[in-house]
Amino acid sequence: MRLEHNSRESFFRSPFGAVPCGAVITLRVAVSSYSIPEKISLFVNGKEIQMYYIFELSGLRIYEYRIQAPDEGGILWYSFYGKADGEEKYYGNNDRFLGGAGALSSNFPAKQFQITVYEKDFKTPDWIKNAVVYQIFPDRFFRAGETPFHGIERKWGEEPYHEASQFGGEYLSNDFFGGTLKGIEEKLPYLADLGITAVYLNPIFKAFSNHRYDTGDYEKIDETLGTNEDFIHLCETGEKYGIRFILDGVFSHTGADSRYFNRYGSYDSIGAYQSEDSPYHSWYSFKKFPDEYDSWWGFITLPNTRELDEGYSSYILTNRNSIIKQWLRLGASGWRLDVADELPDEFIMRLRKAAKEENPDAVVIGEVWEDASNKVSYGENRRFLLGKSLDGVMNYVFRGAVLDYLTLCDSALFVARIESMFENYPAEALYASLSLISTHDVPRALTILSDAPNVNSLDRAAQKAVTVTPEKRRLGIARLKLAVALQMTMPGAACVYYGDEAGMYGYADPFNRRTFDWDNINSELYETHKKFIALRAAHPALRTGDLNAVYSEEESVCFIRFIEHGKDKFGKDAKDEALIICVNASPTHETNFNLELGRFGMAAAYDAFIGEKSSDANHHLPVLLPPLSVKVFTLERSPQICTTIEYLKD
Repeated sequence: MRLEHNSRESFFRSPFGAVPCGAVITLRVAVSSYSIPEKISLFVNGKEIQMYYIFELSGLRIYEYRIQAPDEGGILWYSFYGKADGEEKYYGNNDRFLGGAGALSSNFPAKQFQITVYEKDFKTPDWIKNAVVYQIFPDRFFRAGETPFHGIERKWGEEPYHEASQFGGEYLSNDFFGGTLKGIEEKLPYLADLGITAVYLNPIFKAFSNHRYDTGDYEKIDETLGTNEDFIHLCETGEKYGIRFILDGVFSHTGADSRYFNRYGSYDSIGAYQSEDSPYHSWYSFKKFPDEYDSWWGFITLPNTRELDEGYSSYILTNRNSIIKQWLRLGASGWRLDVADELPDEFIMRLRKAAKEENPDAVVIGEVWEDASNKVSYGENRRFLLGKSLDGVMNYVFRGAVLDYLTLCDSALFVARIESMFENYPAEALYASLSLISTHDVPRALTILSDAPNVNSLDRAAQKAVTVTPEKRRLGIARLKLAVALQMTMPGAACVYYGDEAGMYGYADPFNRRTFDWDNINSELYETHKKFIALRAAHPALRTGDLNAVYSEEESVCFIRFIEHGKDKFGKDAKDEALIICVNASPTHETNFNLELGRFGMAAAYDAFIGEKSSDANHHLPVLLPPLSVKVFTLERSPQICTTIEYLKD
């Protein structure tokens, strides 16, 4: 006996992917057996349900059951069971846990299929779905204006300190290069010319360190960056250029050197460390006052907060002039939440509510490194993407899929990983997530794509010493151009880490946080970013259109982005259009294949950049991809009426 189910084929599961509360989902399984099965069952969240035989198809018995999604968001886990021919079999998700075709087993499957159920009214801001975001590490972007330094003053272009001895014996991350808010404002024309529509700023509030994830005062801009007035002016100027600003909110902990904890007496407040009568004392968990307290990953400089403490919650979230609200009022367009998986769900839901009360169009993005739809932290299934929590996440899953594809050249795995996101994430969340390939927390994409040694095998001194040959650097640049093409043509708010467009190189912290070398911008990478950002801006289908993979063989992949019937993915009025994006990740082999445009209801294809017709008289699109290349085609619809664009199997 054999069982068969594919969670991405409408015959077996309808509707596809995540569903709103109350939706009816049809699930089918195909059974191949010599005898009539004694029993075919569906397991949903551990509950066994008898399935019904409905018909026979090509020698397979088809069984069906319709389930209704619950009235509250969550996850439905399902698998199948069959008994026939004297044996019992189970059918669950595949070993890679990526959905699609599953796996047969003799025991109850360890990995089951997933249906994400989200709140019916889940809505994320349209502007973030259409955005190209630029992430800035403020101390290292651009220096303008006069501001006082604290910590160790460094010269622009020097190598960041990376050894404890350079800080006097303890690794303190307090070497500063002097980037400022006025510097960012001065470079807004550069960002606008590139096509940027939003900027995500790493923390800008007063703190001891250069990264500022050790908040000292949530109410003040760090003096080395400027003033609160500088931030207001930056947002006002950004609006003139069509650029919004997203702030980094660090709420799972504060700095020990802060007005709230004040371990070192740097502030004129009575901090929680100084007195049990401090107004901030209940914000923290002391095991033995004052020196033993709960801290982030054991770092005594980062005392953990009790996020649901009434005093802390009201200060950060709910007061009329709470931190969340006042910075939105001063010009910010949203928040990125540091270590979201270390914040209680209830806190994030309150934060969302507070942000939307102040500005219904504010965005709330969470730092989550894994699949955020099924993330488990501290023993709990997180509710990040169910409609009452985050709008979206920093999409490290996307980053992993892209970088692995470009270095390993496994197109089938790449497609499976992308389709898994489409299956598990509500569209509102997926399109609002930041599609990134570099950040301040990971080696720069150019480093990885240049085949540099794995960062996990190197200490900081070894990371600094690594160099790549000119040949490997050219390889990295060629691959990064493909990464940009994928980033700008796939759903999500494409997010560029400062300097990636200039060819900046570097391993993890602090080497991925070097100062921007404004005198040595790699024109090839800059123009590639500008070209594909402009393409994205010109075609709504690349922003809010649907996506289907249409080809994946060995190193190459093609996918189609489309809007049809006058509505985009979210039911908004939009002009019908379709584009095909083809990528060859092989550094040595060309790819040559034909796409039948009639399968998509299309009659002709044109090069998206030069407008030259690329299809033949028989409505075939011959695609020749040299090594490490990308081609994009706009499609022209056939005159006859076409229903839907088909998904093509490999």
